Amino acid sequence: MKLLNGKWALMLTMVFSFIVLTNCQSQTENKTKVEPKKENIMKNSKEIIVDVRTEEEFEMDGHAEGSVNYPLDQIQNKIEDLKKYDHVILVCRSGNRAGIAKNILEQAGIKNVENMGPWQNAVGVVK
Repeated sequence: MKLLNGKWALMLTMVFSFIVLTNCQSQTENKTKVEPKKENIMKNSKEIIVDVRTEEEFEMDGHAEGSVNYPLDQIQNKIEDLKKYDHVILVCRSGNRAGIAKNILEQAGIKNVENMGPWQNAVGVVK
């Protein structure tokens, strides 16, 4: 009879372990995964993504949807157009030219200019 009690105890332990493990797993599966959102920096604002690479780079190497191509050597000519925006996002191949463009725009009095680095970082940012 002792052996039978040992088997029952073992069986009950296994069943209990199974219930606990499956319950923990189902609770984990029911949790909503929180994905980071690529939200606009300023909601309800007028934003623009400006790619300061050359026209050839913009066309041949790809670009973020909705972005405009104002090559760095032409950025001075676009200052008045860019003043219309609440938020100017600058991109290029690595972030270097975007940094130069940011300094030019800030010196011209444009506020809220962001260097987002490579153009791929801006994919899906502005819709």
